[in-house]
Amino acid sequence: MSELPQSQFTETPSPAARARRRRARRRLVPYDSEGRAALLESLAKRAYPSYELFVFALLCGASLGVGYLRDSQAFLIFGVLMAPLLTPWVGMILATVNGSGRFFFQTLLALLIAGFLVFISGGLAGVAARFMLPLTLNQAFIHSRLWWEDLVVLALGAIILTLSFVRSEEKPYLPSAMLAYGIFLPLSAAGFGLGSGVADIWPQGLYVFFVYLAWVSLFGMLTLVFMRFRPLTLTGYGCSLVVLLIVVMTLVELTGFREAAWSRISGTPIATTAVPAGTSTPAIDVVEGANPQTPSPTPFEAATVTPTLPTTATPDRTAMASLTMLFTDTATPTISPEPTPVFARIKSVAGGGAFVRSEPGGRVLVTLDNGSYVVVLPERQEIDSIAWIHVIATVNEKEYEGWIIQSVLVTATPVADW
Repeated sequence: MSELPQSQFTETPSPAARARRRRARRRLVPYDSEGRAALLESLAKRAYPSYELFVFALLCGASLGVGYLRDSQAFLIFGVLMAPLLTPWVGMILATVNGSGRFFFQTLLALLIAGFLVFISGGLAGVAARFMLPLTLNQAFIHSRLWWEDLVVLALGAIILTLSFVRSEEKPYLPSAMLAYGIFLPLSAAGFGLGSGVADIWPQGLYVFFVYLAWVSLFGMLTLVFMRFRPLTLTGYGCSLVVLLIVVMTLVELTGFREAAWSRISGTPIATTAVPAGTSTPAIDVVEGANPQTPSPTPFEAATVTPTLPTTATPDRTAMASLTMLFTDTATPTISPEPTPVFARIKSVAGGGAFVRSEPGGRVLVTLDNGSYVVVLPERQEIDSIAWIHVIATVNEKEYEGWIIQSVLVTATPVADW
């Protein structure tokens, strides 16, 4: 009698069992405590900061500083590519979600040191810029402003970096570069602005850095939560909730959402002058003496401004008699009518404003944000097919008379053949 093959006695798994096995293979985080502990230990070892973080942070900061000094996109891109692998950031948010306080502070401290190296390198480049003025500083102004496109890229980078780090043993260079672009560029610009002394770069760049850091941390934590990472203890839940609230409150406060919401609810205007996302100083050239101004009145405010005449009391008869004698004895002055001033509003599509120059293509006198108003003078010049308009701008109660490109102006006063 021949023996039957062993496979004939093997029980065929049911469809439900096969489905459970497929789910187990696709599961990113084990449900059992031993599997979770092993996975977290492996991820913590890979995310632990090493000396490479600080070496590449210094190289990145040096390249970014040269990029701002030379106003060179090539050096800025090279600096982003030289940025360290931001796996310690993943370790920080991983420690936040799982409530590991010690590992959280270790990774946070390492990131702060790396950020300080980038900041101080930009500051040294800014100090060097003091001896090389006049310079064009377009890139420094651009990367010290909030842009909603950067927020989209950073959110995608945070999600991809978190997923890649957890699911694969490979080093996620590309999503790390996406985060370095949004985090290190404004931080280096802030240092450059502090070192060079150019107004409206140093505090604004640091502000953008904190907003972007809180933004990517929020999306990183949400990604880990959707991947079923959970705190192991009640203390871990509390720590994670506290950090999440701090991140959300930071975003709400720095982006001005709280003031805007309260203004809409209460009907009162916003008192602060926060720079909205997507605005920047103009991407033209900046030279020594160009100081960005505070935002001018909105078009609605400027449109409703009407001259007011002083009110006087009715004079008595004695005063009227003296006035009559005075006007009779002296010659009556002839007042020649002055032409109605022509006003124009700054509306630059490429940047957040425009420059007023001493002459067409000459030295920058002052920077005007979009929405600012200028008085248009009759003179007009055309150089290299570019029309320049003679204007007068008032900034902080000081008048600047210069020239501005006609394409960035929109007339507020009807003008024939404008």
